[in-house]
Amino acid sequence: MKNIAFIGLGNMGGPMAANLVKKGFAVTAFDLSAPMLESAVASGCHKAESAHAAIDGADAVVSMLPSGEAVRSLYLGVHGLLQAMTPGTLLIDCSTIAANDARQVIAAASERDIEALDAPVSGGTAAAAAGTLSFMCGGSDGAVERARPVLEAMGANIFHAGPAGSGQVAKICNNMLLAIHMIGTAEALQLGVDNGLDPSVLSEIMRASSGGNWSLEKYNPYPGVMENVPASREYQGGFSVALMLKDLGLAMDTAAGSASSTPLGALAKNLYQLHGGDPINKVLDFSSIQNLFRRPVGD
Repeated sequence: MKNIAFIGLGNMGGPMAANLVKKGFAVTAFDLSAPMLESAVASGCHKAESAHAAIDGADAVVSMLPSGEAVRSLYLGVHGLLQAMTPGTLLIDCSTIAANDARQVIAAASERDIEALDAPVSGGTAAAAAGTLSFMCGGSDGAVERARPVLEAMGANIFHAGPAGSGQVAKICNNMLLAIHMIGTAEALQLGVDNGLDPSVLSEIMRASSGGNWSLEKYNPYPGVMENVPASREYQGGFSVALMLKDLGLAMDTAAGSASSTPLGALAKNLYQLHGGDPINKVLDFSSIQNLFRRPVGD
């Protein structure tokens, strides 16, 4: 399996496609955004003029799209890619969408003799660039094993969560927890700063203590504490507040469907909704939740 079609070249998809090229795959890429597509070409991908053109001759199709609606629109219906894909092609959707949307696409693929799996990712833009993402896969054993060489070119951890849709359930559980500990980290850091502590010193103390977590260790939300994270570039790039709100909405919908109690998840969604109520904040990285706790200059 050497020929890969990659559709969706944003902050995550672009670096993922580039890593496939680095590992020797021939990648034909497409995105609706011309600048993102040109960036992928600069990293060694071949340019396709459309999604349908991208899949011509592909052994596998990888997609990284922003919503379930976008995934359904791409693959399903009389003009969807599934109608044009050759039987035996492998479909790997790395988008974060509702589990039922993933199941619908995988079931439709099966009817066309196309193996498919949902494989949402975790690790953020830094892991996407470094090729150290974690993939949470839902699908058959055969589909996951067949996809493994492709996933290993982009990530360090491949988990088989269960049947179709299970990767999405694992992802929304993970991202709900991510939102909760990012908010808690920002709140704790601000409490320390408001009482005279250096946020870098406090971060080191908490990292080595019982408050240690991924947000402190890999994605510190306080500006100037950690290099190469969105907080140190005015929260540009990374995983937007809008996308976190989408994932928290998926978590709340899933919790409603299973009658699960998620009070902290609901609070996290409300806080991100409050923060993202300003359109400027909505496009910032989700670690910008730190600004919700920071005092205005002069206070």
